[in-house]
Amino acid sequence: MNNLPSPHSHPTILIVDDTPENLTVLGELLQSVYRVRVAVSGARALRIAVSDPKPDLILLDVMMPGMDGYTVLEQLREDVRTRDIPVIFVTAMDSTEDEQFGLDLGAVDYITKPIRPAIVLARVHSQLELKRARD
Repeated sequence: MNNLPSPHSHPTILIVDDTPENLTVLGELLQSVYRVRVAVSGARALRIAVSDPKPDLILLDVMMPGMDGYTVLEQLREDVRTRDIPVIFVTAMDSTEDEQFGLDLGAVDYITKPIRPAIVLARVHSQLELKRARD
């Protein structure tokens, strides 16, 4: 049995944010098109990332208590099981330096809060298309 997703299966998106309202906003925006999983902490996100269904894309908040988004991304990149999952940072930090740092760590994109639904949907779609092409 091969592990290729069927063309009808919905990509899985993991949303990581310590603020329930942000999870709700992103979840409601994405769940009509994608399978959505959520995590309220970096440690939980790392556990979910290696469990089935594995995320095809991770939307990751940067500023979280305990383990911040940068640390989560570094750990995802160190694990052979998760290093190829594209990560988009979703953050209120909007300086060029913050964005550059996130991209240098290996994030594929950077979306600033407050989110604009059309932008989020377009960027999520683009990254999933790129991942499908790479896979």
